Amino acid sequence: MENVRRTARLLASVTNETEALLCAHLAADIIDAKNPMQGALGALPLATVKAIRARVPRHVPVSATIGDPTDDVDSTVRAVDAMAGAGVDIVKIGLSSRSGAAHLLKRLAQMQLRDVLLVGVLLADQGVELELAKRAGDAGFAGLMLDTFDKKRGSLLDVASVATLQAFVSATHGANMFAGLAGSLRPEHVPELLEFAPDVLGFRGGLCRRGDRNGTLDPDAVRAVRRAVPFCDSRVPLAGRVARHQAEDVA
Repeated sequence: MENVRRTARLLASVTNETEALLCAHLAADIIDAKNPMQGALGALPLATVKAIRARVPRHVPVSATIGDPTDDVDSTVRAVDAMAGAGVDIVKIGLSSRSGAAHLLKRLAQMQLRDVLLVGVLLADQGVELELAKRAGDAGFAGLMLDTFDKKRGSLLDVASVATLQAFVSATHGANMFAGLAGSLRPEHVPELLEFAPDVLGFRGGLCRRGDRNGTLDPDAVRAVRRAVPFCDSRVPLAGRVARHQAEDVA
């Protein structure tokens, strides 16, 4: 029989060009531009994001966050448009029904973003609203990620139950999007997380010295995470709305 193993894309959150080049060199699958000092989904200046995209090899996708969820839909739409204009491949957007996600998704569905993919982020410690999966899929989103807001509460596995993680991945795949998991993850979390069949695993603190997400990256920590996350088949790119089948690879 074939030995089927779980795999996922490794998303590495970085704050500058130096960190981005380090993670790209150490084989991160997605470089994620984010400012952890500004919150769970803190945004970097557009100039920094442009510099990261310019330095990272073109075959490596670059994503970027636009800031924590807000009820100001107009400002969110403007932020998405500006970040898309910075040259990234993926824009990550925090979604919450408390911040008017339904109206926001309708607005985003009307945007002309060329080849830029939209990925929604739900925050597990603020309540996982699975109905947003279908709405995001209908709005043309490529994927959803489940993250944590309060990093002091521990990892995603400390905040979200097994049932919640299973339901999130299932709902996201059911809406024809790829599913990502993140939130104070460490290498030892990977085997358990892979059992949920996510397409992406996101790391920041686990890549840093002493696990401090606000600190600098530690090359040894990056290597440890890369060893823990099995490589996906490079022939299956993370693009469009068909990426979810890369969650399983045949060894």
